[in-house]
Amino acid sequence: MDRVLEPEAMDSLEDAEAYDAMDHTNVNIEFVERVIELGAKRGRYLDVGTGPAAIPIMLAERLPSVEVTGIDLSASMLELGKSHIDEAGLTERITLRQADAKELPYPGGFFDGVICNSIIHHIPDPLPMLGEVSRVIRADGLILIRDLIRPESSETALNLVEKYADGATPYQRKLFYDSFLAAFTIAEIEEMLDQVNLPDTVVIQSSDRHWSIERPVEKS
Repeated sequence: MDRVLEPEAMDSLEDAEAYDAMDHTNVNIEFVERVIELGAKRGRYLDVGTGPAAIPIMLAERLPSVEVTGIDLSASMLELGKSHIDEAGLTERITLRQADAKELPYPGGFFDGVICNSIIHHIPDPLPMLGEVSRVIRADGLILIRDLIRPESSETALNLVEKYADGATPYQRKLFYDSFLAAFTIAEIEEMLDQVNLPDTVVIQSSDRHWSIERPVEKS
């Protein structure tokens, strides 16, 4: 199945609120648990495409010595994220900034780790973004980038929506379906990684619908 692009940013408040209202709890918990399993303990972490900041909040709550910077193109998402961070009482350890992942406003080697959940499929060409990850992370920094796998057919995509979006509104289900169509295959991601300087990373299938790019804090 060919890739079908969707908007790079959820600019409208309607889209942002619909996404925020979806139950991503289990997926986010699994993501944060994996970050910790990869060796996160302290330092500066960048969350690319932070959305409403659910993952930075979870990570900061679990690891008191971690500071998180979340970036997103969508002002609406960042507005929601700021309110959630305020409610969690984590404004001193989580910073949000509107920025383009393809042109990160940070110096080289600035972050101890870079994390990114379900954003790659929004980007028409993720190669510049991966190049920026390589630039802003320290040489042995932790990496966890995860996203959906594009299914082989629209029927398979619909089946996955039925399985994982039970109880969602029709609009939320459409957002989920569109995300599957805009996603990449594992082979496509592996080809991109061959073109950037991210040594010691691996690409794995981390669920029936996700791939992950991973690199632990300490090289094996």
